[in-house]
Amino acid sequence: MKRILAVAVLVAAAAALAMGQMGHEGKTKGKGKVSVEQALMQMERDSAEAQLKKDAATLDRILADDWVAEGSAGTITKAQILTELKSGDYKVDSSTLGDMKVRVFGDTAVVTCSDDEKSSYKGKDISGHWIWTDVFVKRQGRWKVVASQETLIAKQ
Repeated sequence: MKRILAVAVLVAAAAALAMGQMGHEGKTKGKGKVSVEQALMQMERDSAEAQLKKDAATLDRILADDWVAEGSAGTITKAQILTELKSGDYKVDSSTLGDMKVRVFGDTAVVTCSDDEKSSYKGKDISGHWIWTDVFVKRQGRWKVVASQETLIAKQ
């Protein structure tokens, strides 16, 4: 559950907050329109910030109820990640996101990214360089993360 928690939270976790939980394409921001790609990237950034602040409410809005993440520690659900974040078992002290890539396929989108973070799970250091993929689905006009996958890249 180590990194899966981090990935889940990150993926979850960002998308929803940034867009105000609405279908964000077409919504205006300043003088221009916010693209789906921009909205999903903002949700990812919001998710990363929510992890730092232990903001389970934000992650709850970003993650679909049936969200699941796969990673080095196995499988984790939305309920599990929210519990781990609230309890303090999963803790992110710092996180720096890398370049994000977003591909949109109608009401489905895939976001890939990386982050360098200082984090721990149940007191064990799980810091490092992580790469991850989040799958978003637009449901009832709102983008939600439905699945995440993460991998810790070994230090060279």
